[in-house]
This record gives sequence, structure tokens and C-alpha cells, in this order.
Amino acid sequence: MTKHEFEVAMTCEGCSGAVTRILNKLGDVKFEIDLPRKLVWIESDRDVDVLMETLKKCGKEVKYNGTK
Repeated sequence: MTKHEFEVAMTCEGCSGAVTRILNKLGDVKFEIDLPRKLVWIESDRDVDVLMETLKKCGKEVKYNGTK
């Protein structure tokens, strides 16, 4: 699986909770959230566009930083 890094405009635990709920719905992903640095790492075989659109559902600005 590829590990992708995204920058998500999260400001609080509620924001990271929203990201967690959205990513859990995908089912086949592993992820880590670094709230202070506003980073989300997702391990998945899914297309980056699918991951990006999923993250955008939390209503925050999302930027793809590449693979890690």
C-alpha cells in the first residue's frame, strides 16, 4: 500500500474527529492524523483523487503533499 500525505485545515479535535469518521467509512485504509501540524497520512491502494474527494467531505481545505 502507498502512504500519501495530505495537509488538511484542521484547527481542533472536532476537525480531526470529522476526518476520522470520513476515512473510517472507506474501510480499507490505515491513517494517522497529526493535528498540530495539520497533516493526515493515509495508507491505501485507492486513487489519490478518491482520497482527496473523501477528505474534502469534512468541509476543510485539503492539499496533497505527495507520497511518503
